[in-house]
Amino acid sequence: MSWLLLQLAVLGVALAAAALILISFVAFITATKMPHVHQHEEERFFLNARGQKETLPSIWDSPTKRLSVVVPSYNEEKRLPVMMDEALGYLEERQKQDPTFTYEVIVVDDGSKDQTSKVAFKYCQNYGSDKVRVITLVKNRGKGGAIRMGIFSSRGEKILMADADGATKFPDVEKLEKGLNDLQPWPQYIFCFRAFDVELLYIAQFFKIPIAEIAVNWTEIEGSKLVPFWSWLQMGKDLLFIRLRYLTGAWRLEQTKKKN
Repeated sequence: MSWLLLQLAVLGVALAAAALILISFVAFITATKMPHVHQHEEERFFLNARGQKETLPSIWDSPTKRLSVVVPSYNEEKRLPVMMDEALGYLEERQKQDPTFTYEVIVVDDGSKDQTSKVAFKYCQNYGSDKVRVITLVKNRGKGGAIRMGIFSSRGEKILMADADGATKFPDVEKLEKGLNDLQPWPQYIFCFRAFDVELLYIAQFFKIPIAEIAVNWTEIEGSKLVPFWSWLQMGKDLLFIRLRYLTGAWRLEQTKKKN
């Protein structure tokens, strides 16, 4: 009996090893390189409140705002106003209490087929293009691509990604700021995300960028594009494949010297 159990254990280990090798091979051959961040000519500009074109700034410029809020949006003409009303209401009140607090909200329309850009532009007209800017992408790049385009055009010392559906309450940003203030050492720029992209966490760990986990209130909003069960499976698959692709060398991270 003990010999049979040993054989079964060996067989189990062999099958597990074979499965891991197979999955690693699949992860390696299906890996694609990070696409080059290409800006179409139209994406290099935004419309100011008067409807005139102005050149977008670069994240490499010296920051001129305390906080940048990047809002990736795809077909969000109905849900966006609720989020924008709450966010701008909070930000304006905070600025009244602390005149040194400056902000900008960047809505990135990710190639929407509805009136997302027009809805967002109304806030630009009401609050001014120094506070609200709309970047309209020529084609859909996906959520990660939209966030990247918004971040690269940000002017803030801190950058916050906020969903267009308003599932989280905006005053919770103060919890994030407290968590960031407690982190040591501080990197030159701080990017705040909701751990929505597990690869960001892997990259942050690789470069020894401090990470804080902050609990916020989250509410299910009608019209969500996520299906919980399938999103959990996708998350598990992403975690496994990301790890394997870096371990097998399909993806590589390189240390670069810091720029002043």
